[in-house]
Amino acid sequence: MRVTITPETEGVLNADAGSTVRRTVLPCGVRVLTEQMPGVRSAAIGYWIAVGSRHEADHQYGSTHFLEHLLFKGTQRRSAMDIAAAFDAVGGESNAMTGKESTCYYARVLDTDLPMAVDVLTDMVTSAVIDPEEMEVERGVILEELAMAEDDPTDVVQERFAAQVLDGHPLGRPIGGTPEAIRAADRDDVWDHYQRWYRPEELVITAAGGLDHDQLCQLVTEALEASSWDISSPASPAQVHTRQAADIPVRAGTERISKPVEQAQVIIGGRGFRAGDEDRFALSLLHSILGGGMSSRLFQEIRERRGLAYSTFSFSASFTDAGYYGLYAGCLPQKVEEVTAVMQGELERVASEPVSAEELERAKGQMRGGTVLGMEETSSRMSRLGRAELVRGEFVDISDTLRQVEQVSAEDIQRVAARLAGSERAVTVVAP
Repeated sequence: MRVTITPETEGVLNADAGSTVRRTVLPCGVRVLTEQMPGVRSAAIGYWIAVGSRHEADHQYGSTHFLEHLLFKGTQRRSAMDIAAAFDAVGGESNAMTGKESTCYYARVLDTDLPMAVDVLTDMVTSAVIDPEEMEVERGVILEELAMAEDDPTDVVQERFAAQVLDGHPLGRPIGGTPEAIRAADRDDVWDHYQRWYRPEELVITAAGGLDHDQLCQLVTEALEASSWDISSPASPAQVHTRQAADIPVRAGTERISKPVEQAQVIIGGRGFRAGDEDRFALSLLHSILGGGMSSRLFQEIRERRGLAYSTFSFSASFTDAGYYGLYAGCLPQKVEEVTAVMQGELERVASEPVSAEELERAKGQMRGGTVLGMEETSSRMSRLGRAELVRGEFVDISDTLRQVEQVSAEDIQRVAARLAGSERAVTVVAP
């Protein structure tokens, strides 16, 4: 079932496996979406803000990721130790993730501990103090995190490839910022970024598992009333971010990054599809056929037949106005040209002739299983609600997703492959 989400949408949806999806907009503009799952004794909850690294001004570069760290460092009511101990004391999990278009603070706890999770997460999101001394400590932690990523050649090739295919665009920048930007980050700039985005109308709360929707809305309301936010005035939630397709240049050709590594990392790819593209299901099946498992064409040709690599796969990333795809392999430096040619050839082969009925059915089976098995976890369902609200503006039931997958034909996959193969391509290599 497909339900379009608007600021006025309130109601109940009976979803797959007996679960119930509900959405409520609180008077202050905060949106609460839940999926009640029968027989589950845990609950996952996420606090989403539609701000990511792409939204940062030049002088605030890295602020979104910096905030992700700083919101765990203390509020007006809690120290960093209080926040950590609250979840450790109940065997729960808490963390956060920063993306290019959103940030999420989340937890997974027993259903009986959900009130605690609501209280702590609401306090963190609404009442962080951004203490200057704590910021200096966390600056060092983030620099260590960036150094760790720079020492991982797989991370390096992914980041440099994104910069190459989204040349000069904020989407092509590393989410965590650069060491130079983090060293230069000013507390006032980070605070201004926090004040700009962390507001009731921007907040989306999603939860899944053993819970009661009305009770959760009451818990959230009480926590917001105890926070530093002023929720006395009625407000409408922020609109779903929609953008026209962006015309972002690709730096075609090969870019090499020198690293003292034993194994080269190589990605070939280019511009892909933005989120919501009508061909997204065909694209997912294309990735399954090209590089989605041990029976995929890249794995069979590069690893099994030629012994050129241990790991090879394909992937894509989609945003509101742009996207990109890539084919990856890790191989000996002297094999880079051969591996690149094979990966390019496999994409062009799918673009030139329809895949077999056997390959198509195998890909659909892989996607069916992956989709359903992935939704067995409360965290996955919580995240699905967040993406539905922030990215698509509609909730699509799993059964409807699977129906759309079944409708994809071999000709659809060939057409999508031709779209990718016909665009400018970039090659990024990390090697000695």
